[in-house]
Order: sequence, then C-alpha cells, then structure tokens
Amino acid sequence: MAENIENSKLEATSLSLEAKIEALLFVSPTPTYPAQLADALGETTTTIQGALETLKEAFKSRGISLQENKGRYQLTTSPFLAAEVEKFLQLESTSRFSHAALEALAIVAYQQPITRPAIDAIRGVNSDSVIRNLLSKGLVEEVGRSDGPGRPILYGTSPEFLQYFGLSSIKDLPPIEDFLSLNQHSEVEKETHQQLSLDNQLLKE
Repeated sequence: MAENIENSKLEATSLSLEAKIEALLFVSPTPTYPAQLADALGETTTTIQGALETLKEAFKSRGISLQENKGRYQLTTSPFLAAEVEKFLQLESTSRFSHAALEALAIVAYQQPITRPAIDAIRGVNSDSVIRNLLSKGLVEEVGRSDGPGRPILYGTSPEFLQYFGLSSIKDLPPIEDFLSLNQHSEVEKETHQQLSLDNQLLKE
C-alpha cells in the first residue's frame, strides 16, 4: 500500500506544469486567475502565464479549449464541435436574437466597460429591456460602476458570451473596422432589397 502511494507521488511530480494546470482548471467551478494557479502550484505568475499559452496552443487540435476572459481562464469544449456536443447532449439551440439585442451586444463587446446611458447614446433609443434580456441570458454582466454622476453600472461581456460565439478571448473579436464594414454592407443590401420591392410593385401597377 505504502509503495503504491509512493509511486503515485513520483508520477505526480513527473507531470508537466501544463498537466497540473489542466487538472486544476478541470476541477475549478469558476474561471481562475493565473495568480490562483501560481499559489496552488508554488510557481510565479509569469511561469503560469507561459504554461497557459502553451496549453492554449496544444488545445487547438483537441476537443477542449482554453478560454480567457478578463484575465481569468477556464476549460470549455471546442467551439468547432458545438454541433456534435449539442447532438450528444440532445440540446437544441433555440436562442434567437433581435436586431436590437445584437446591436446592444456588439456595443458592449467593443466598448466595454460601458454604461447603459452610453449604450443609449450610441443606439439612439432606450436600452433598458435589451440589457435586461442580455443579462438574463448571461451574455453580459455587471463589472463595476462608473465614477460619473450617479455612478451608473458598467457592463461587459461574460464568459458565456465567449462560449456562445466560439471565442477563446475577447481579443478574438474581428477588428471593429471589419464589423462596421459588414454592417454597412448589410444596410446597403437592405436598401437595395427595399428599392427592388418597390420597383416590382410599381411594375405590377
């Protein structure tokens, strides 16, 4: 018995730092800061950060992914296997977002941390119900309060936002220029479609 325990200890010490971090992230119920991993493993935060980058690269060809959000890390299933995971768990993605919800979510994602009045100013309409909806879905979260008058709540995207859109980090969002270009292209398509519909109606008359 003692020999088995000793052998287990030897095997544990022979494991790489990346393997140890993987085990801790696997059992952690919440996203974890590198400093927490450093304390648990007796390593420096810099060393842990390097090992996390190594893990992130290694996971790119595997079924799990290392996700980073606001300096915290967690293990998730690979976003590329979403369909297979949903089928295996007999899940059906029924969430559909309105244009208003996607608009507000994009503003939060690119401008975070941001207050609701600031979101209202960008959208030009009240965003109370939209923000409540995004909060209920867990896609945005309160991240603090502004120092401005009344100290309004600051909002940011959540880890669930990254999971939903298959991102490893908020840094993986496409450049804002690309997003704006796509949005402008969509608006042109919409206007063209409306004009064609009007032309077809006039022809019928």
